[in-house]
Amino acid sequence: MKNILVTAILPYFIEKENSWFEKNIKRILESTQTHTFWQDNILFFKKGDSFDFFKFLRKIDELGYEKVFKVEQPGEFAQRGGIIDIFPINLNYPVRIEFLGNEIENIEKIPSEPFHEEKTKKILKKKLKSQRLFSDIKKIRSGDYLVHLDHGIGKFDKKEAFGNKTYYVLEYAQKDKLYIPVGLEKKLSRYTGFKDPKISRLGSLAWQKKKRKARKETEKLARELLNIYSEKETIERTPYVIDKEMESKLKSGFVYEETPDQIQTLNEIKEDMKKEKPMDRVVCGDVGFGKTEITLRASVIASTNNRQTALIAPTTILANQHFNNFKNRLSDIPVNVSLLTRLQNKKEQEKIKEGIRSGKIDIIIGTHRLLSSDIDFKNLQLLIIDDEQRFGVKQKEKLRKRKSKIDVLSLSATPIPRTLYSALSSFKDISLIQTPPPGRLPIKTYVSPYNKEKIKNAIDFELKRNGQVYFLHNRVETIKEIKKKLKKLSPKSRISIIHGKMKEKDMMKTMDEFQKGETDILIATTIIENGLDLPKVNTLIVENATLLGLAQAYQIRGRVGRAHTQSFAYFFYPPRSFLPKAQKRLEALEKTTLGSGYQIALKDLEMRGAGNILGREQSGSINQIGLNLYCQMISESMERLKD
Repeated sequence: MKNILVTAILPYFIEKENSWFEKNIKRILESTQTHTFWQDNILFFKKGDSFDFFKFLRKIDELGYEKVFKVEQPGEFAQRGGIIDIFPINLNYPVRIEFLGNEIENIEKIPSEPFHEEKTKKILKKKLKSQRLFSDIKKIRSGDYLVHLDHGIGKFDKKEAFGNKTYYVLEYAQKDKLYIPVGLEKKLSRYTGFKDPKISRLGSLAWQKKKRKARKETEKLARELLNIYSEKETIERTPYVIDKEMESKLKSGFVYEETPDQIQTLNEIKEDMKKEKPMDRVVCGDVGFGKTEITLRASVIASTNNRQTALIAPTTILANQHFNNFKNRLSDIPVNVSLLTRLQNKKEQEKIKEGIRSGKIDIIIGTHRLLSSDIDFKNLQLLIIDDEQRFGVKQKEKLRKRKSKIDVLSLSATPIPRTLYSALSSFKDISLIQTPPPGRLPIKTYVSPYNKEKIKNAIDFELKRNGQVYFLHNRVETIKEIKKKLKKLSPKSRISIIHGKMKEKDMMKTMDEFQKGETDILIATTIIENGLDLPKVNTLIVENATLLGLAQAYQIRGRVGRAHTQSFAYFFYPPRSFLPKAQKRLEALEKTTLGSGYQIALKDLEMRGAGNILGREQSGSINQIGLNLYCQMISESMERLKD
């Protein structure tokens, strides 16, 4: 081979057929004399040309090619000593360039697998799109870890100007530094994983080996996910018909204004239900952002099509709350809603089981009791799982195995990082609700050392405006002592206790009294995390916030501020045992407001590691290359295998 043209990885070049470059090579080279676009975005060289070897490598990097251990796909390059292998996106094969000093001594074609140009161009387009998504490094701060696609994990130092250009400066092992021009940051992404990742030296092969291992792992994972996906694709059921009159009646009975995200999610669910393929959708969003209303409307669509709905909640208290909400909202609509929990006596349970069996009950709400083998549905079609991360895989699959054509709608109160969402959306339908309801005020959050005076003032202020207080103490053994202490601080207040070791009947009685306003302060363990919606409770006091994870603290804070009243959250900590990690968690919590779930989820991942997001077996690679890059690899593998 005498000469080679290498083009940048840009949409303009990806759109062109490879034969176009051969036909127009003369015009392209002429354009480089006068047009900066062509000067910046192509590299043309021939055997015998002299190039500064390192400037040559830098040019390939600037054209957007990814450095790998071994070249296998268009858009990749590898370097060993004075030999560079590259697979230009405008050629149907990779080439090897051999340098002797700064002179190109030889250029030859590398034998490769059969090449499918149309498929490859499609993958490259999607790769560009995913790179733009995953390379969001806005608000980057000094000391944050970044992942460079070619060089690995470095620590961001600062932005520095040289001449007319500004660069991101990354620090690597043994004081190595990497300068990336602003505008060419598409190879950069945030590192999410363990707090202190291992940083390699620049130019080390270790990073390429880690990346290669992770890519093989993500391809295996993507293949497994696609097998699950393809099995689901073969199952069909009769599509639902949407009753417009019933839909209008439900909408008019909703006392709040729907948010844009709620409308979008409802439309996505309706489209799912109109298809022959069973629905499998996760609705993911912050607490109090309207997921319950969405499930209610989906349940009514099932009822108007003479199909039953089962809503499973993780606790009896939450199941009871859902039942009351559904009962009130559907009081003017001919839909039969029932509740089944262990609290009902045998006679009541038998009556409800008969209603499920005969089809008289349209919507049944309960705990995992609904998964029992003695529950026989007449025409179950829609399964709604609230707080789905609290149910094990085996529990979730129980009903699906019995009814393979069932529609599944899962609700997740824990927001997932945007990068993980993008990766998962390749094989799972996910709806995001990020917009707070109109008129909802941000929760004023205070973090400070434990202070009795502040606690007393917070309680007094809330009770004076006829509100109620959650007081979180997460130790059952000492919870009664806390009640005595609070009684001294606030003698006139009515105080009750709730925790997971109480009998369910006592728990329900306590919650019922608190909901009716018969008590002022509820001392509770983290049991209140499970979606309780009480509009009069607008002050939260956490006695020792260092015992909570960041995402958990964020979830619990969402238990107040559900109405249009200004709410307050106080996170106290014992001054003497305040660890740096706990301090960072609480500082992050204090800075976040409504709709900050993604930032919280990411920050939490940074502090505890991303090991259990996709499974334990993935944890090693996730922490070696970062969650962002790992998810990008999954997304790309999914697209490659689907085509």
